Parts: sequence; structure tokens; C-alpha cells
Amino acid sequence: MLRRGARAGRHRLVVHAVAGTAPGTEPVRAGFIVSKAVGNSVVRHRVARRLRHLVAERRGTLPPGSALVIRALPPAAAASSAELGGDLDGALRKLRLTEGPRPGAAKDPA
Repeated sequence: MLRRGARAGRHRLVVHAVAGTAPGTEPVRAGFIVSKAVGNSVVRHRVARRLRHLVAERRGTLPPGSALVIRALPPAAAASSAELGGDLDGALRKLRLTEGPRPGAAKDPA
């Protein structure tokens, strides 16, 4: 999976993706890589839980049959869920898997 498809890196994570090839009812699949470089077991599991939750919120906006591998980088350990979500959204936009901000996201006040 990591050798095929496209990759988009951000400050706190890297997203590898293979878009769905045929329209259908295939679910979106996601896997997570959180190495010991991110932190101890407690920190790694916290990061993985946050990422799992963020991907679950976005599954409806991704093409059916897509496969994602999200690799957390060491700065992810100190990041908030909002920061991780911003990095994930940016990576998905770069990969052209979603268009614009996700539904229900806070609008920029400017």
C-alpha cells in the first residue's frame, strides 16, 4: 500500500492513499502507523485514538473503496485534535480526495 498511490506530508502526519477504482459500496479503509518515535505507549495510543476518530468523521466525504494509511510523526504527540484534523484535511485536499473543508467545520472569521 505504501508503495502505490499518492502521498501527502504535513507537519504532524503523512497520508498515503489509493483512491477507489470502481464506484460501488466498498467501504473506506484506514490504517495507522504510530511508531515509538512519537512517544511512549500511552502517547502512541492517544494519537492513534485521535486519528481514528478524525478519519471516522470524514469517511462519508471520501470516495468509496479508498484506502488510507496515516503515519503519525513525532510532533503529533503534542498536537491537539484540532491541529491533527487540520493536517489531515490539508493532506486529503492535496490528494484531491475531498473538496474544501468538511461539513460542519468552523468557518474562518476573517
